[in-house]
Amino acid sequence: MSHGDGKISGSAWVYGDNVDTDVIIPARYLTTSDPARLAPHCMEDIDASFASSVRPGDVIVAGANFGCGSSREHAPIAIKASGVSCVIAPSYARIFYRNAINIGLPILECAEVSSPGAVSRGDALEVDIAGGSIKNLTNGREFTASPAPEFMSELLDAGGLVPYVRRRLGCAG
Repeated sequence: MSHGDGKISGSAWVYGDNVDTDVIIPARYLTTSDPARLAPHCMEDIDASFASSVRPGDVIVAGANFGCGSSREHAPIAIKASGVSCVIAPSYARIFYRNAINIGLPILECAEVSSPGAVSRGDALEVDIAGGSIKNLTNGREFTASPAPEFMSELLDAGGLVPYVRRRLGCAG
């Protein structure tokens, strides 16, 4: 959930390394790109409880190479539509990273969050996307993510690539 001061807070959903797009949104649901129809199936093959339990503002914390596999834009769409406010991982598959930015899903790179004991499922997190600070309110640990380049911050602030371009061109809607 956003606080209006650029910070978000929510519970952590913790996953390991190499979470691929087929796990994020299984191929059997790719008959639609409607976010509302994708969200109920987000992460279901790795965590059957995710879609029914995730709450707006929650944060996915994962290991290295998050979003590897096929280059489907459906994966970040499903994550964002599920209510997740951001994803934090040490590294991302390059196409997933760009697709996430393009659809307005904040992602942060931070190696320390996936170290043992750093963040556990259900921990309360407070994340400052712009500043890169991550606070685990449950265990008191704090981390710093790599800052996003300015142009990516502008895309995220606009809500993704399409709203950004519309704003730049002065188009409505």
